[in-house]
Amino acid sequence: MLYEGSCHCGKIAFDVEGEFSSAIDCNCSLCRRRGGLLAFVPPHRLTLKTPEENLSTYTFNHHLLKHHFCATCGIAPFSEGNSPKGEATAAINLRCLPEIDLKMVQIMPYEGKDR
Repeated sequence: MLYEGSCHCGKIAFDVEGEFSSAIDCNCSLCRRRGGLLAFVPPHRLTLKTPEENLSTYTFNHHLLKHHFCATCGIAPFSEGNSPKGEATAAINLRCLPEIDLKMVQIMPYEGKDR
């Protein structure tokens, strides 16, 4: 299924293709603070609809993921990078896909704090 996603102000907008029945709720220092619910897709399933220069980016720890956020509204709709296994991935914040009914998504805790 194809979903439209964005930050709050719309400066970052994207399409993502996937079936999102589950997501992780990571407790690393970043995810715990921003409250995202993450689902992963291959990067070719994410299409940025706004200019790449609209993305602000933050990396930390092992620098495996580029955490993209909007410098205007502060929302972090997705990240890109490599999984711990070295595979290219995009981590989609399901809270930024308005069509997703989060009550229907299985939320799985993820122990990211110690990684």
